[in-house]
Amino acid sequence: MRAFVFTDKALERYSGRFVWLAIDTENSINTGFLKKYPISVWPTLLIVDPKKEEIALRYAGGATVPQLEKLLADGTRAVHGAKSKADEALARADQLGNDGKHAEAAKADEEAIAAAPKNWSRFGRAAESLTFELMQSKQPEQCAQRALELYPRVKGTYSAFNVAASGLSCATEKPENRATLDALEKAARETLEDPKIPLAADDKSGLYESLIDARVALKDDAGAHKLRDELAAFLEGEAKKAKTAEQRAVFDSFRLGVYIDLKQPERAIPMLEQSERDLPDDYNPPARLGLAYRTMGKYDEALAAYDRALKKAYGPRKIGILRGKSDTYALKGDKEAAKRTLEEAIRYAESLPEGQRSDATITSLKKKLETL
Repeated sequence: MRAFVFTDKALERYSGRFVWLAIDTENSINTGFLKKYPISVWPTLLIVDPKKEEIALRYAGGATVPQLEKLLADGTRAVHGAKSKADEALARADQLGNDGKHAEAAKADEEAIAAAPKNWSRFGRAAESLTFELMQSKQPEQCAQRALELYPRVKGTYSAFNVAASGLSCATEKPENRATLDALEKAARETLEDPKIPLAADDKSGLYESLIDARVALKDDAGAHKLRDELAAFLEGEAKKAKTAEQRAVFDSFRLGVYIDLKQPERAIPMLEQSERDLPDDYNPPARLGLAYRTMGKYDEALAAYDRALKKAYGPRKIGILRGKSDTYALKGDKEAAKRTLEEAIRYAESLPEGQRSDATITSLKKKLETL
């Protein structure tokens, strides 16, 4: 969004109506904000009521310019406009989701959908929110079923993307329910190929990944491979169209992932080396190079890349780099160095302030250390 959306001149007309704030969730200076407004999906878009400091609108995921404009209109209405029962329920769902009460948020979304007046313009967002909150609250069967029921009502709109993608991800957890999975797979493919839906490239990549996961769940290796080839070609085409280094680097993580799945990690090396040259302050290119080299079995090159990334990284993302470095030492056969690196990761994770500190991450790191 930073590379493709926030730079669009169409958003200039909103500059006097909103105070724009970007939060770096890795920076400990922002832990006060994160305690009040926890973030579990990147990006997450929030519109905050300036008087109550409560969430007026919460949207998990990215947005195109037209979609963002619609969200801004919905947020304005949520703060200043007359509210129907459906609006109030949707606002309550946003607040509950922000508080991590995903099952309760899903119930509020259901209330919003049930109370929705005819032609309610927020119906699509309520459907997206419901399937997302059901997924977050680990109710995969209910998530898939509701996505299947709601999809016809949002078909042909941007909301079809999130409803189909969330539903298919949930259905993939229960592949034995083949009819549901097949129907949602069809909906996801239909959305992906609909030229009338202005999907961003990363949205299309996400849909591809959901379709690939479905083929994997069904043990269809040939189908998964075919989709990965399609995705790689699509991403390479999008990267070639990029006008800036930042726009091109947007596709690095997607491309690395698909190259690794295709067992061709070496294809990622030139693009990641270019990104490291173009974006010298960004820890992502060297961290991704570490993973690519590790997958290739080039452990010394991987360790050197991880060390370059660690010099630039901070916050919770630093833990992932240390974990990758430990894994590399383990694969290289240096168990003591792997242990030391994991111990460093644990100390660092425990030192993070509330809002960034994750007990689940610390527990996972300690279990990993025990296996060594």
